[in-house]
Amino acid sequence: MTSPPPSAPAAPPFDDLAASYDRDFTASAVGRAQRAAVWRRLALSFAAGERVLELGCGTGEDALYLARRGVRVLATDASPAMVAAARRKVAAAGLEGLIDLRVMAIEDLAPPSGGPFGGPCGGPFEGPFDGALSSFGALNCIAELAPVARRLGRWVKPGGRAVLSLMGPLVPWEWLWFLLRGRPRTALRRLRPGGVLWRGVRVRYPGIRTVRRAFAPWWRARRVAAVGALVPPSYAEGWASRHPRLLAFLGRWERRLEAFPPLPWLADHYLLELERR
Repeated sequence: MTSPPPSAPAAPPFDDLAASYDRDFTASAVGRAQRAAVWRRLALSFAAGERVLELGCGTGEDALYLARRGVRVLATDASPAMVAAARRKVAAAGLEGLIDLRVMAIEDLAPPSGGPFGGPCGGPFEGPFDGALSSFGALNCIAELAPVARRLGRWVKPGGRAVLSLMGPLVPWEWLWFLLRGRPRTALRRLRPGGVLWRGVRVRYPGIRTVRRAFAPWWRARRVAAVGALVPPSYAEGWASRHPRLLAFLGRWERRLEAFPPLPWLADHYLLELERR
């Protein structure tokens, strides 16, 4: 079985980040706090024996978490270096039987034609899937979400869940952090029409309503929660690591209030849970 080639603009910047991603985010104090918030919802969304399609898997942390719970994951990413890093971690964990990794850009997700990525339907890593996952901003690099929603909807069974984590446009933490450092353009970057150009990739910050509307024909919104409203964003890692008790306090209260407005609308990421119609 082969997968489509990754979209050219997306792979190089994330290839460059692959070697340091786990050190800078996965293993950081902020990264652990934000990842734990996502994992709580993954545990409630997907059960052992189910099959999940992951878009933008990075170094494979979410896939590993699910596989350790008995969930089969077809994990995809546009970056060959990210997929290679994930493959090493999967091998070290002895979870090759539960995780299949493929190089594929989100935009290259194709409609079903006998099976995804050229393979037959019904295999352990083929559709139809019980659910889908895209975590920590992979969908922010996509120009048009509606085609992705439509294609993803054709791979997930009716009643299946999608758990999507995107970066939102309104982040008071970011405003305060960069304004105090005399960087107003950076503080307000998420509000720029058309997004921000980063390492050759156009990063957009759609609001919750915009994403719900893009997914609405195929998906029903069930829940939205904050990830990084009280807990700071990753660029505050230095501050957070010096104040572990305060970070833990903020994390506890964020989990208690995560689904109460306006917190999801004011977070570094919002976690949108959808159900396939």
